[in-house]
Order: sequence, then structure tokens, then C-alpha cells
Amino acid sequence: MNWQKYVTSLRVASLALVGSIVVHSSVLSENLADALVGAYENSGLLEQNRALLRAADEDVAGSLTALRPILDFSTGLSRTLNNSAPDMTSRDLNLTANWLLWDNNRAELSIQAAKETVLATRASLLSIEQQVLFRAVKAYMDVIRSKEFVALRQSNVRLLQEELRAAQDRFDVGEVTRTDVALAEARLAQARSNLATEQGNLENMRQEYRAAVGREPGTLRPPPSLPARPTSIADAQSVAVRSHPDIQMAQHQLAAAEKSVHFARASLGPTLSFQSRLSSIHSDMSQFERDNATVALNFSQRLYQGGALSSRLRRVIASRDGARANLLTVQKRIRQNVASAMVRFNVAEANIEASERQVSAAEVAFRGVREEASLGARTTLDVLDAEQELLDAKANLIAAQSELNVASYQILVSQGSLTVANLGLGVEIYDPNAYYERVKDAPALWSERGRQLDRLLQNLDQEQGN
Repeated sequence: MNWQKYVTSLRVASLALVGSIVVHSSVLSENLADALVGAYENSGLLEQNRALLRAADEDVAGSLTALRPILDFSTGLSRTLNNSAPDMTSRDLNLTANWLLWDNNRAELSIQAAKETVLATRASLLSIEQQVLFRAVKAYMDVIRSKEFVALRQSNVRLLQEELRAAQDRFDVGEVTRTDVALAEARLAQARSNLATEQGNLENMRQEYRAAVGREPGTLRPPPSLPARPTSIADAQSVAVRSHPDIQMAQHQLAAAEKSVHFARASLGPTLSFQSRLSSIHSDMSQFERDNATVALNFSQRLYQGGALSSRLRRVIASRDGARANLLTVQKRIRQNVASAMVRFNVAEANIEASERQVSAAEVAFRGVREEASLGARTTLDVLDAEQELLDAKANLIAAQSELNVASYQILVSQGSLTVANLGLGVEIYDPNAYYERVKDAPALWSERGRQLDRLLQNLDQEQGN
């Protein structure tokens, strides 16, 4: 095989190295929005936190019932066995009503604290939604990147196979030494090892995609454009401080802690309650029957409990102080995350520009070294090194492009904007207020609204079971 034919083969292989990624990308059809919808609809983590939100909603209803009457019914049957007298059977029926009339405003404070907890849990649900969507974004980009790496390594193997054949042919005619052939063989073996590694990485990325999105990845299309981003770190931080769900959650947790302090202080005060009792007692032996009705108005004040009351107050004050410190910590963390995301994006942009120049220069260098080798001015090792530099440059460009996409969505996460509502995805959005509106008045089990809630919970159980 002459050197000109060898050069022609290398040109064909190097064109395949450059073009394989383009061809590979042109057949993709599934977009990022599809993956985000799949992640939103199939996330067990979101389902878990929606259930926690419903539990918090019920705490509001439970707090509301403190000032409602409590009705208790009881009945009993007893038989007395006596050696000196006939056995006696007695029956009793009791209906008791208890009604807390005034509790020094504790019930209202408990309701307000429960409502703040609901708002904090809603913010937590939004934060979880961001995590779920960002995981899907990263999994999507990782699969695309891994596929392109595999295609790049496959082209590299084909190119090195051509180089090995050319080196072997030139060795057969005495143009090169056995060392040149060994160098080509070593590079080909390394290329095959790298290809196996990338294929393994691709399989791992597919499994991560399946876990994040809920299905196997199909043919994935690179995002056509990047999401809008702030012009400066200060602008991004301003948006994050106003709207990030982690900050909103910490704010509502602090508000709930403040209500708990007021509740603990109110617990030191008196209570006023009303009690009514109806009872009927019947004895078979004496044919005795008695019906009683009693009413009572009770005013009570706990004066001492071994220091427990003051300890409870100090405890909730300490918790309130902790919640206040947590809010400041979260605000600082969010500002730092915004700055880090913006810097990450800017670095990725710079890396893309540098990598594009590196690829262009490496292509020129590879062609030059190859031509010089055809004239005997370069060795096989020089050609292999130049080809490796071109491969590394292309890999760096692929990684930088993937990093830019991920960094652009990390900016949205850091601002609290990576939500289904903000992205405008075509999916039914979970309404965190719907269940609350059904239960906030604490409907009774036998009421129409209570039956509606039972049907709703049964439907949720069936959906989760499927």
C-alpha cells in the first residue's frame, strides 16, 4: 500500500470522525420538554411530598376542631354474681358533650401555626419539584453527551484501524520499523478500551435517565436554545431572594415558630369549658331505673407542673431563634448558589469558545503532521499524537456544550424558577390548594364533603397502586 493511498484512507476516516456526531444528532427526535414532563408525572418523590402536604392540610383541620363540641357515647352491661343473693344484671347508657368555650386564644394560634406550616410545606414541594426537573435535565444532557462520546470513540477506533493497516503495509515494504506498527497497535488497543469505558458510561446514564424520567431514553434531540438568564449576578440574586421556595419555606417556618411561642405563653392562662351528660341505668334484680342529666361550667387554671410549663416555653423560644437563624443561613446559601451557577455558565461559555478554537487548530495540526509524515518529515508517533490531540479537543468541546446546557438550567434552579408552571410545559399541574380547600373546615365523616374526600383518597390510592 503506497503512502498516497494511506493518506486518502486517513482523510476518509478523519471525515467520519468529524461527521459521525452530526449524523448521529440529525436522527434525534425526543426533546427535553418530553423528558421533563415524564419526570414530573412519574416522580415518586413528588408523590411522597404531596402526601406530606395533605397531612399538613389536615393539621389545620385538626386545630380548627379544638373549639367544637365533642360528643361521646358509651354503653355497658355488667352482671354481679353473689352466693347469698340472686345474680344481678345492670345496663347503662351515657351521652356526654364537652365544649371548650375559651382557651386564652390557644386554638386560634394553633390554627395560624398550622397554616404557616402548610405554606412552608407547599414551598418545600416546589423545591422538590425543582430537584426532580433538574435531575431530568442533567440525565437528558448526560445521555446525549455519552452517546456523542461513544460515536467519537467508535470513529477513533476506525481511524486507528486504518492507521494500523497502513503501518503494517509500510512495514511490509520496509518503509517503517516494527516500532511504528507496535505504536499503532498500542493506540488501537487503548482506543478500544476507551470505547468500552464510554459504552459502560452510556449504559449508566441510560439507567439514571430511567430513574429520573420514568422510562428508557429514546432518541434525544439537543435543546434548540438555552433558557433566558439574568444579565448579572446581582439581578439573579434579587430574583432568588424574592421567589426561591427554600427562602419562602424558611420564612413560613419562622412564622410558625413565632405562633408556637405565643401558643406556649397562652397555655399558661386559664380555660373555660362546658360539659353536659345524659345517663340511663337499669337493674334487672331491683327493677331499678334511673335517668340523669347534668350540666357543668368549668373554669380551670394550671398553677404548677413541676417546671414543665416554663420549660416548654423556653423550648419553643429556642426553636424560634433557630428558625430565624436558619432563614439567614438559607438566604446566604441561595445567594451563593446563584453566584456559583452564573460563574459556572460563564466558564462553560468560555470553555466552548476555547474548545472550538482548540478543535480548529488540532484539525489543522493533524492534517499538517499527516502531510509531513507522507514526506518523511514526521514519524508514525507524531501522527498518532496529533490524532489524539484532535480527539481530546473534540471530547472537550462535547463536554463543554453539555456543561453549558446544564449550567443554564442550574441558574433557574438557583433562582427558584425551574418549575413546571414557569417552564410552560404541557402537563396538568398539581394544585396544592385543592385538597386544602376541601378539608380546611374539617368536614365530618358522614357529610357530603367527607364522602367526596373519601372518594378522592381512594382514587389517589388506585393511581399510586398502578
